[in-house]
Amino acid sequence: MEQEFESSLLEGAVTELSRLPGLGRKTALRLALHLLRQDEEQAVSLGEALIAMRRGIKYCTVCHNISETDVCPICSDPRRDPSVVCVVETVKDVISFEKTRQYTGLYHVLGGVISPMDGVGPDKLEIDSLVDRVKGGGIREVILALGATMDGETTSFYIYRRLGDTGVIVSQLARGVSVGNEIEYTDEITLGRSLINRTLFADSFGNG
Repeated sequence: MEQEFESSLLEGAVTELSRLPGLGRKTALRLALHLLRQDEEQAVSLGEALIAMRRGIKYCTVCHNISETDVCPICSDPRRDPSVVCVVETVKDVISFEKTRQYTGLYHVLGGVISPMDGVGPDKLEIDSLVDRVKGGGIREVILALGATMDGETTSFYIYRRLGDTGVIVSQLARGVSVGNEIEYTDEITLGRSLINRTLFADSFGNG
């Protein structure tokens, strides 16, 4: 591929920035040129912060949330209720729920939802680890807090079936979350109310 800019250093920076989601080469160029106009210390601080984040953050061995230790602060907090686990799609959803200050249980981050169109099957998500976690004992309720999308509903039903013989209560968010909405785009008040007013997942199929 022919080099677009005279400076190979600028070319490299734009190429790497454009790899970020939602950033095309024009936006990447604008960001790169902005950084060039700033003091060198600011650009260096940004670079060092990104490197430190990438090297220092890992995934919790229990819930798969981001953490700087093997077990995240939420899972290791004795004030949280370990008998209730809220299943979410991404780390961003954990952040959204924590902002509501309405939930005191633990989480389980799947890392996505089942999406045949995107080639994402159950084996590529943290579903087996959720089932193992529940079968390990001590959990009385699993809250399915996935987005109200087709893929989210499919994933919720799959998990519900997988947990069918464990004896735990499986619930879902109340429908304050509009159909088609992702959790991260739902306001905190609606999200908090949907969590508090959650319903049994089986009720969605008229099973009582």
